[in-house]
Amino acid sequence: MVDARTYPLWRDLAMHEDLPKEALKTVIAALCTPAMNRAGFDVQADRRRAEALEEALPALLARTSAKRLRGQLLVHADEKTLAALAADGTVTAADVPAILRHRRVWAGLISALARHPDQVEAAIALLPRLPEYEVEQVIRGWDPDRYTRTKDTAPAPPVPQKLFDAVLEACLTPLAVYLLHPEPEEGWEEVSASSRDWSLELGGRAGWAMLARCPQLWPQLTAHPVLGAAVQHLLLDHAEAQALEDAARFRAADPHGEDAPAEPASALSEDLLRACLPALCLPELADLPNPQVTARRTLHHLANRFHHNPRLADIAADQLHAAVDALVTRGQLLTWSDKRECDYQFDGRVLRLAEDLALLSANPQHLAGACAHLARLDQPVVVSPTPNRTLIRVLDNTDPDHDRPARLLERHYEHRRVQALSALAANPHTPRAAVADVLGGLHPAELAWIAEKAGGPDWFLAAAAAVPVPEDEDDGVVRLVDDDELGKHPDPAAVLQSWLDSSATDEILSRSEVYRAVVESRYCTLEHLRQIPADEVLARHEPEIALKILLDHCRQSVGRWEALAAAMTFDYDDEKITFGQLLDSLEPTPAEAQTS
Repeated sequence: MVDARTYPLWRDLAMHEDLPKEALKTVIAALCTPAMNRAGFDVQADRRRAEALEEALPALLARTSAKRLRGQLLVHADEKTLAALAADGTVTAADVPAILRHRRVWAGLISALARHPDQVEAAIALLPRLPEYEVEQVIRGWDPDRYTRTKDTAPAPPVPQKLFDAVLEACLTPLAVYLLHPEPEEGWEEVSASSRDWSLELGGRAGWAMLARCPQLWPQLTAHPVLGAAVQHLLLDHAEAQALEDAARFRAADPHGEDAPAEPASALSEDLLRACLPALCLPELADLPNPQVTARRTLHHLANRFHHNPRLADIAADQLHAAVDALVTRGQLLTWSDKRECDYQFDGRVLRLAEDLALLSANPQHLAGACAHLARLDQPVVVSPTPNRTLIRVLDNTDPDHDRPARLLERHYEHRRVQALSALAANPHTPRAAVADVLGGLHPAELAWIAEKAGGPDWFLAAAAAVPVPEDEDDGVVRLVDDDELGKHPDPAAVLQSWLDSSATDEILSRSEVYRAVVESRYCTLEHLRQIPADEVLARHEPEIALKILLDHCRQSVGRWEALAAAMTFDYDDEKITFGQLLDSLEPTPAEAQTS
């Protein structure tokens, strides 16, 4: 048992240049043996031992060649230390078996080994042992000191081309394999519907990260017999989007710089874009099961590609139109199905379908069908909140007309229906009569949005302006006012009731505003509170308002207080009970009333 006070001595011995070879075994044993005392393991002393070993480790490994002794040292080093020692050549490929007996391969070790030309092949051989998501880190972490390097520190050597090519291939291969067999994995049926997105697993973030580093190789990679399809998909999805993002970042870093171009150059030349056309319409996913889901997602993916590569309108118009028609037909995308309860994504799917068809389709029937879908969506509920000093002060400084119907429509992102209609109207293949049919059923605030915000052809703007409005029609906004304004009304309680009766209480984004305005009003009565969900009254909006009501209702009844505690479990997915239903549930049953 080594005395803990001697660890600095053992460290100095290990680092002394005159330490004889015969002493190595003893010194290593002293620094590698856990610290003990009469009571057992000594935590504080072992911490000092580990610190001494960490300082002595490079010197010990540099003069120790015996595998067993090196293995005894390597097991005590952490990943960062091992990578640093491998980078400077102290740890070599010959030490890898000893290292891997106690830990898995990590990207930093491969990068460090590959810094030495005679170890590049050995480093590449370790790539298959990395998890897929870590392979790209071999190149990303090639220069770990790039942010901390001083002037006196030598720069990192260039990445060996063999290693770069191997990592590139390893990052592209999973997507290439998926494209050969894009079938759902076993057990996918048990995945929730919201997460079941196996049909478009084309993210390939690691593959794109590697491709972005070698644009000079893109032309030959698109023609690669194995990886070509994966490269084409990644370039269509990411190249132009990355160029725009880089340009925006450059302008943000130097907003007054003269070198910043007004429009960034295209990342893909026309020849390169044409080379990617075989992958444009995602042919590998054409025959996937569950076409109503996969066709819709494929269409949206295709719309995103067109958005990033607008030159496709000239280069591949016929190919795009044919693919869109096939997707609509196979997926029966324009077959209307009524909205199911709790299907919160329904409106989003309809709106996204209309936007995608407006961008891509040249089929008048399909475009008219998209218009008909928009017309069947529920009208938006536009709510003007009660005055709030902070909100008014902030908004008055930015937009003095923030209470306009068009602005209120955007507040909860409820302008998407009329925005999609504007996009459909801008498509020259959309029948004007189909657009006009939708205009007649729009909310007044949506018509106001067209007049203020929408672009599009003149005929569309004129048709929207010509929609007749009944003389007694207001601007369609549910306006919540404060008590000062309510007091001017002959029946303030009736106004509160009108808010509760409005369709605003059916909209997720508006109902809390309505409930808050009612609960906080001094004109609110018990009858109003009984109609509001119990969790809104008790947990969200001034719970002390309900305090007196509960005290009066429960009084000295132990049973009612216990029933109240049992009832106050407002889980998100539970059916919402009103405050009135909660109070009624506290009443004793006839049998309980007789025995009490």
